[in-house]
Amino acid sequence: MTDAAPKRAILYRMVLPDHVCPYGLKSLHLLRKHGYQVDDRPLRTRAETDAFKAEHGVKTTPQTFIDGRRIGGHDDLTAFLGKPVRDPDAPSYRPVIALFAMTALMALAASYAVHGTPFTIRAGEWFVAFSMCVLALLKLQDIERFSTMFLTYDLLARRWVPYGRIYPFAEGGAGVLMIAGALTWLSAPVALVIGTIGAASVFKAVYVERRTLKCACVGGSSNVPLGFVSLTENVMMVAMSIWMVFAPIH
Repeated sequence: MTDAAPKRAILYRMVLPDHVCPYGLKSLHLLRKHGYQVDDRPLRTRAETDAFKAEHGVKTTPQTFIDGRRIGGHDDLTAFLGKPVRDPDAPSYRPVIALFAMTALMALAASYAVHGTPFTIRAGEWFVAFSMCVLALLKLQDIERFSTMFLTYDLLARRWVPYGRIYPFAEGGAGVLMIAGALTWLSAPVALVIGTIGAASVFKAVYVERRTLKCACVGGSSNVPLGFVSLTENVMMVAMSIWMVFAPIH
């Protein structure tokens, strides 16, 4: 009984002095990971790259060939190998899951550093405050895109447009004060107001009007669906503000 013939692939990828195509590197790694012996053929000049594209009638590199058949670019190769291809326009909760997971770990770490144990009431307070700060940071990366998306559903912003630009600063400022345990008389009302308006806006748009929208909670370029996660973010702010009034941080 003879061993199966090794799997072979030819990969053409752009490797210029000032630019190495990242998808070429990812294709090379993917092929090797799946047991292919790769004949790696780098295209080292723009002229060489353009000539290759013209010869094969393609617009992009990298290009993979297996058994004399052109498979295509990185996404085509991914699909050929039976792996899911991510649709950049598809709705996804991954950004908020990653965000809340990280802020939860940050809160547990801070609690351990200060109190010697990760599981404290303070850790819960920090989790909400850290989340508010990170969410505000994502919005502030492109405040124009955020405020534009925000206008599609927020009740106050639709009546007073500047609120869309104020919101990230209010959210971030309240979060910072909550982390410090300072100026509760300011941070609690701010969180209460913006959280209440936000929760009412999301509830009306999603559960009353049944609209399908994108959430601006992680910035204006996200594909996070407006719904339960957005509502939870605002409810967390409301709950935190009420908690701070009746159990102030010292």
